[in-house]
Amino acid sequence: MMKRSSGFGWFMLLAIGIAVLAVYLQPPAAPGTDPAVLAAAREATGGAQTLEDILARQRGEKVDLSFRKEFGDPDSAAAMAEQLGTLGGASDPDLWRALRFDTADITVSAGGDVARVLVQDGGMAWYSFRKGPLATYGGWLLLGTIGALVLFYLVRGRIRIDEPMTGRTVTRFKAFERFSHWLLAGSFIVLGLSGLIVLFGRTLILPVFGPEVNSVLLTGSKFVHNNFAWPFMLALVFVFLLWVWHNIPNRTDITWFAQAGGIIGKNHPPAKKFNAGQKIIFWSVILLGGSISLSGLSLLFPFELPLFAKTFAILNDIGIPQWLGYDALPTALSPQEEMQLAQAWHAIVAFGLMAIIIAHIYIGSVGMEGAYDAMGSGEVDEAWAHQHHSIWLDEVKAREAAKGKSAPSGAHPAE
Repeated sequence: MMKRSSGFGWFMLLAIGIAVLAVYLQPPAAPGTDPAVLAAAREATGGAQTLEDILARQRGEKVDLSFRKEFGDPDSAAAMAEQLGTLGGASDPDLWRALRFDTADITVSAGGDVARVLVQDGGMAWYSFRKGPLATYGGWLLLGTIGALVLFYLVRGRIRIDEPMTGRTVTRFKAFERFSHWLLAGSFIVLGLSGLIVLFGRTLILPVFGPEVNSVLLTGSKFVHNNFAWPFMLALVFVFLLWVWHNIPNRTDITWFAQAGGIIGKNHPPAKKFNAGQKIIFWSVILLGGSISLSGLSLLFPFELPLFAKTFAILNDIGIPQWLGYDALPTALSPQEEMQLAQAWHAIVAFGLMAIIIAHIYIGSVGMEGAYDAMGSGEVDEAWAHQHHSIWLDEVKAREAAKGKSAPSGAHPAE
């Protein structure tokens, strides 16, 4: 009996121990999604994330972390002042929370406000945007533009010169005009390709050619991109000064649009030196290229040319975000956020301009017969000039006649 009772007692003690251990190891019930319950749970943890916060983040849901700045006992450090710890009276979570939300008292010997920001959450948002929406939509924009032009070529074919070639040429663009155009075009192509390598190198080059090739290409692309920015900006100024007066909209542009520029059908509307389509290209290059240059300068001289905080303040004063149904734009930006916004804007505008330039390259090469000659040799046949820029050709002839010269036979300068 003694042995049997003793064995039974040990069995009961083991069963009770297992039951207690099971209760102890059971995870606490999730506090639910009620805001009041979540707030109470967060306050009880001193501002730490709750189980529900962690589970929501694992499900990919957005978690509002502003509570981490609201809760927590400011006297908790003093309460631990007499306890041993790696940081004395301050805890590691308190320190990292202060660093993350830029409330830590940091003294730096050099670097100013830039060096005081040690942890910046916006960096991950920028990185996610860069490798996600920016690369995805930007890449599809370029591929879609090329695909649309191929389809247009297959349906419409090359735009031919309807009249027989006369053999008489007229000067379309002078030497300095062509130099400025090719300097702008060449530098932009180099900038576009090097920028695409930097953006897509890790995704497209690294898996195929390995890290060493990717590293060399990225390093070279960065060097090329930074240095080719200067001839691009110089050529942009040249092109603006040379052609701005010829690209002011006028009534002939309405006729050009009404007839779709002669691309659809057989009508070729009259135009001056630049038609309405070319004016769109010109102002796109000037405005978008100018914006790219401005954001590029901000990136070339980090933290020296902040652009967005002041711009956002002006937009807020005008009320543009509210008109679009958004809250006011942030005006208190860290130096790192300024750089991230500058890089994002630089890439977005560059993708848009690249798509426009791809269409321009198509029209100036395989898309239109005789178009390349205007920027190649600078001389175009009178038949081509009459078909696409008849008003301009008549003006050239009138000026030649006023100077006492005969009608164009051979090369005649165009202004």
